[in-house]
Amino acid sequence: MNLTPWPRVVAVALTGSAILALVVLAFLWPSVTSTVHDIPIAVVGDNPAVTSQLSRQFDVLPATSREDAIAQLHSRTAYGAIVLGTQPEVLSSSANGTVVGQMLDSVAARLNTTATDVVPFASSDARGAGLSAMTFPLVIGGIAGGVIISMLVRGVRRRLLATAAYGVGAGVVIVAIAAEWFGILQGDTLALVAAVTMAVLAVSAPIVGLTTVVGPAGIGVVAVVMMFLGNQISGAAAPWQFLPSPWGVVGQFFPPGAGATLMRNLSYFPDAATAQAWWVLASWIAAGVVFMVVGHRKITASAHSTVPASSMPASSMPEAARVAL
Repeated sequence: MNLTPWPRVVAVALTGSAILALVVLAFLWPSVTSTVHDIPIAVVGDNPAVTSQLSRQFDVLPATSREDAIAQLHSRTAYGAIVLGTQPEVLSSSANGTVVGQMLDSVAARLNTTATDVVPFASSDARGAGLSAMTFPLVIGGIAGGVIISMLVRGVRRRLLATAAYGVGAGVVIVAIAAEWFGILQGDTLALVAAVTMAVLAVSAPIVGLTTVVGPAGIGVVAVVMMFLGNQISGAAAPWQFLPSPWGVVGQFFPPGAGATLMRNLSYFPDAATAQAWWVLASWIAAGVVFMVVGHRKITASAHSTVPASSMPASSMPEAARVAL
């Protein structure tokens, strides 16, 4: 038995330590570096002193009336509002996250009033803990599905079917649990199923596709990107505006961030824009499909360059050629 050279032993140990450091950094960095800033808040009325003070912590947006401010809350253009006057009124939408509600309660206290919660969490998930926790299981589920299909299913058409079926099945099961059982998700059931399905597929499809092209290494690449990058800057637990620029914005272009935003909007902000989230998820799914097709052509070309498929029956074709069918 050949013993591992001592320099290699040390190199392996140091590499493992470096990887562990990156993992710890990935999980701690968002919470340590996040700060309260750039939360959009609508202001009705003209009071330069109040507006100047608010602008230190919020992104102040003008509103023409109380009704306009409420409309901005429902569309998530603003996360809170202040109606100035003899007795100021503070409006909040705690469904954006408990930290947002706490911030606006603090503002209300400084103005010697109370905050009215216009868009609260459902009583079944009163603090939004369930909604905030939804993102990570979807990422894990997408990774698990991609790994299982990559390892057990051969053939591009079979992989496409298995991936699609897995995504739909995951969407139905997860919504049944999260919406119908626990009441975490609110809103239209079919829309929620579509959102969860695409959130899972946006993780699993790239794994299956990249594995078709580069082999098992594709699993590790996508898993690291989704879990240690996309999940950490998703803005699921706290508003993405809290993250250092530009990571909050960048996070919305990864499946965890787009999925979290889409589920929150569908559940509590039906007037909010959702096109970007849908397109982001669809783009990642499309990328996975493209990788599958490219891998299929690569395998087919390799098989044909070895033995022409037309010269022998399918039963005698090389394994690579049969797998590609």
